[in-house]
Amino acid sequence: MTPRILIIAGSDSGGGAGIQADIKTVTMLGGHAMTAITALTAQNTLGVDSILPVAPDFVIAQIDACLNDIGADAIKIGMLGSVEVAHAVAERLADVDLPIVFDPVMVATSGAELADDATVEAFDRLLRIATIATPNLPELAELSSGEDEVGAALALVAARGCAVLIKGGHGGEDPIADVLVETDNITTWQGSRIDTRHSHGTGCTLASAIAVFLARGATLPQAVDRARDFVRQALRSAPGLGKGAGPMGHQDVRLDVGEPMRLNQITLPCTDYEASKAFYRRLGLTLIVDSPADGYARFEAPGGVTLSIHHDDARPVGATVYFEVDALDDRVLSLSRAGVQFEHPPIDQPWLWREARLRDPAGNMICLYRAGENRRFPPWRV
Repeated sequence: MTPRILIIAGSDSGGGAGIQADIKTVTMLGGHAMTAITALTAQNTLGVDSILPVAPDFVIAQIDACLNDIGADAIKIGMLGSVEVAHAVAERLADVDLPIVFDPVMVATSGAELADDATVEAFDRLLRIATIATPNLPELAELSSGEDEVGAALALVAARGCAVLIKGGHGGEDPIADVLVETDNITTWQGSRIDTRHSHGTGCTLASAIAVFLARGATLPQAVDRARDFVRQALRSAPGLGKGAGPMGHQDVRLDVGEPMRLNQITLPCTDYEASKAFYRRLGLTLIVDSPADGYARFEAPGGVTLSIHHDDARPVGATVYFEVDALDDRVLSLSRAGVQFEHPPIDQPWLWREARLRDPAGNMICLYRAGENRRFPPWRV
């Protein structure tokens, strides 16, 4: 199934955030993106110069055109542009039985205000119909009050009924903590802060990615977990465009997150480590791990596939094919119940991958694993 995602948001002429980031995210994750544009903006990496709201009737006409023909499996709401549009969207979606991800955009990465006080008040109606809201810390403070961020989110969940994801990126802590608050559960994540100024569109990207995974049937914690992976790797892949807060590298996150298994890593044996390393570098691959003491090197090819070489006199190894699986333990359990025999179940490895191994009928080694950003961006990346 191709997830159908309806995106209700503003356009970013610079291509880093808004509808443009949403479309890139949905497309890279294998979905079909549809749009109802709420506002046009003249902006770039340095800031927002001008905003032209779209008339509420035309926003609703766009929504109707998509839902009445193609349909949708999830909806993502971003920048609304005006209080009139906020109320019109809330009215139109009041009876829609779909996952709704609401990113209450109030302040752009550049610091520009994108929602006035009346619009913020109108957000109340959208929070009541949303499955999850994804405010950053300043936006959470505008929407709710509490002694701390968790208290504010708990109050918002209790009052509005939607789950709230507290995004820690605007805080000063390292590692960054993200917290998903549901009516009956709290899930937390930590990750090292990625040192980059090219973070324009992180909120849009995260919310759209959550919508795709919800459309695929993931639980809220699963959807947030996978969406976080996508955002972090898009941040690491940023192309470095513009003079300010530049766009992320959605286009380079092809094989890092998705369903159900991704063939993205192969390990080949070698007899001469240095000769093989030089050979693959001459072919144009990028060396990202170089460990001569272990006889192991890893390269990245265009498109995101990684290839490793391994030399071990004590224990010669053959080729190994790697399939990355987001829900690794669940997949291994399902395959085991179907009669597939594994040499070992999922095990955490020192190189920060979780792996389960089996062999095909010809004896070739197959590895099902989960590495996330540690495949292409391990802490010891060259």
